Amino acid sequence: MCGRYAASRNPDDLVEEFEVERVELRHPLEPDYNVAPTKPVPAVLTRRDRDAPVDSPPVRRLRVLRWGLVPSWAKDVRIGSRLINARVETAAEKPAFRKALAARRCLLPADGFYEWYAEEGRKQPYFIHRADGHPLAMAGLYEVWRDPALDPAEQEAWVWTCTVLTTEAVDEVGRIHDRMPLLVERAAWASWLDPGATDPAAALALLAPPSPGELEAYPVSTRVNNVAHNGAELLDPVPA
Repeated sequence: MCGRYAASRNPDDLVEEFEVERVELRHPLEPDYNVAPTKPVPAVLTRRDRDAPVDSPPVRRLRVLRWGLVPSWAKDVRIGSRLINARVETAAEKPAFRKALAARRCLLPADGFYEWYAEEGRKQPYFIHRADGHPLAMAGLYEVWRDPALDPAEQEAWVWTCTVLTTEAVDEVGRIHDRMPLLVERAAWASWLDPGATDPAAALALLAPPSPGELEAYPVSTRVNNVAHNGAELLDPVPA
C-alpha cells in the first residue's frame, strides 16, 4: 500500500513538468515531506469547463485534492480515511472506485513514497524515488463529493478527493513491502487523463511496473513515523 509520501515541488515546477494548462489552487500549495491520509495534495487532471460546449477540448489542470477518496454516494466525508488506496486488481469492480476509474483519473505528483520494512521487532522506513530525480506520476482516481449540510452554491460544499492505485511491488520495492503505487509513464499521461476514454480495461492497460533500475530505495529516519514531523530532513538517508 501507499500510506505516506512526499510532495515538495512548487506549482511552477509542476506546471512545467506536467504541461499544465490551468492552475486552480484555492489555497497555497506548500511543500509537504510527510503527506498523510486526509491531507491536501497536488493533482493533475483533465476536465472540460462545466458550461463549455460539448465539442470543446478538455483542459489539463493543477488542483489540490484531499487524499482519501469519498464516493459521490457517501453519506459522510470520513469514509475517505479508509479509501486512500485502490488495488488495481479490483478497482474496476469495487463500487467506491469503478466510476472514477472510468471517467475521473488523475496524476498525483510525488518526490517519492515511504514504506516500512519489518525486521526483528522494529520497522525501518525507506524512501523510494525515481533514480533520475524526476517526480513520480502516481496513478490516481478522483471524485467530487457534495456536503449535504451546505448550500450547493458555496465552494466549500464540494469536496474534491483522490486515491492512489496500487499494485504488487517490483524488485526494488518488493524486498521492503509487497505493494506499491502504480506509476504512469509520460507517454501515457494524455491517454490516462482523457475524460472521454471511459473503458476501464483500456485505462488499466496504460499502466505498467517501473523498468528495472528506475526506482531507488534508501533508509530514512524514523521521525517520518510521526506526521507532526515535516521537513526536507526526512528525506536524508541514514545508515541501514
